[in-house]
Amino acid sequence: MSMGVTDDVRRGQIEAGETALGIEFGSTRIKAVLIGPDHAPLASGGHSWENQLVDGRWSYDLDAVWEGLRDAYASLVTDVEGRYGVRPRTFGSMGISAMMHGYLASGTDGALLVPFRTWRNTSTGAASRALTELFGINVPQRWSIAHLYQAILDGEPHVARIASITTLAGLVHERLTGRHVLGVGDASGMFPIDSLTGDFDAERLARFDALVADRHLPWTVGELLPSVLSAGEDAGELSVEGVALLDPTGTLRPGVPMCPPEGDAGTGMVATNSVAPRTGNVSAGTSIFAMVVLEEALTRVHLELDPVTTPDGSPVAMVHSNNGASEIDDWVGLFVTFARLAGLEISTPQVYDLLYAHAMEGAADGGGLLAYNFLSGEPIVGLESGRPLFTHTPDADFSLATAMRTQLMTIFASLRIGMDILAEEGVSLDRLFAHGGIFKTPGVAQQVLADALGTPVAVGETAGEGGAWGIAVLARFLVDGSRGQSLADYLDSRVFAGADVSVLAPTPEGASGFDAFMARYRRGLPIVRAATENS
Repeated sequence: MSMGVTDDVRRGQIEAGETALGIEFGSTRIKAVLIGPDHAPLASGGHSWENQLVDGRWSYDLDAVWEGLRDAYASLVTDVEGRYGVRPRTFGSMGISAMMHGYLASGTDGALLVPFRTWRNTSTGAASRALTELFGINVPQRWSIAHLYQAILDGEPHVARIASITTLAGLVHERLTGRHVLGVGDASGMFPIDSLTGDFDAERLARFDALVADRHLPWTVGELLPSVLSAGEDAGELSVEGVALLDPTGTLRPGVPMCPPEGDAGTGMVATNSVAPRTGNVSAGTSIFAMVVLEEALTRVHLELDPVTTPDGSPVAMVHSNNGASEIDDWVGLFVTFARLAGLEISTPQVYDLLYAHAMEGAADGGGLLAYNFLSGEPIVGLESGRPLFTHTPDADFSLATAMRTQLMTIFASLRIGMDILAEEGVSLDRLFAHGGIFKTPGVAQQVLADALGTPVAVGETAGEGGAWGIAVLARFLVDGSRGQSLADYLDSRVFAGADVSVLAPTPEGASGFDAFMARYRRGLPIVRAATENS
């Protein structure tokens, strides 16, 4: 990516609509990123939000979705004006991304029939088990079809009134364009994809309809699901109604081409140049997941692995942990508060950098400390509900450095369980990239991850931009990269050529230390189960 472009040139690109806008709905932050024709980030904006427990399920209110969308866009525009002295009136293309999975069921009037049920819920165990057996592939509890079937099993009255189901990215895209479509990567977290057709698996659609035939529902599942699109395909354009939703000031004009809406896993693959076979990436945020692009689909069922796809339809094994960096964020927050009480002028990012750097001075095996970051249920280790836990032996190395290193290691521990299964299946990687805010402190979480997985880990200059930059790149691919060029080739030749990438290999001490920590981590899981049952 070319960074040495003058502000005058950038201003001209913005005024001419030669930019691409990406907006991603993360679990704690909605982020907007504007990129130039060279894919370099020009400006960004954001909006913080949180999920809530609604009737015992994790959810986001739809009013918060639209408020966050407008606020993230408005803050991006403010950033553009501050940097370049111009307010954008159009873009060359744009795209929407969001957390994968979950359940958004609408009636014929387009209104939700029940509150949004997010990926974080672990209330669909019966449906997940039944559909895994029916389809012959793993159907995680997070998948939309598991939520739908669980609602059927529970006799929820809204089921007979459903006109469509989609993901959060699909819903926002539909409100902006009027089209009920979804990128194949995001769609693969709703219902199994046929890798030959790039569409929902027709045979498994028929199996599901046969399964629920005795319920006499007024729809077939294929009628509810969105149309599936691959990267580079036309997904509509920003409508007049979409403009009013996004930019109430009326400055933005309709007609902006939009790429297929994608999930955060797909945009993470794009943001780390990991869409070709034998590549992979790790995305770390409120949840953490690894996406490993396979040379061919796995034939055995593994409950720890999700069969999903890249944004252009290649088979992927996804190792997903519901719990990521939220617990360590809370721990860092304690020190931010202490610094303020002490009258110290230390910014929150500085506190992160200080604590993360100090963590690398701690014991590589956790020194007898043990931590679990389970704020919510964690299917990969069989937990239906979460209890964060921190414990240690009486003679443990109870120091700040080792405590923080332990908190960093536990973020990647559940991930390691799934990656071990892939290794046993003979899956190997040529490269593994990482992205997400946790990697902003140079060389810390990156090194811990390399030690955890026993493989070199690369972090690029856009690691902190993450999925919002990734969906902006997919939007750019829609208008200038799909002319006979694959997404993988486009990323290699047009986006990442000459990119600044840092690579850290596992260290012998760190790798053996993490192995020792993992043995203690596995032995300690009954402690967490006891806590969920007795508190």
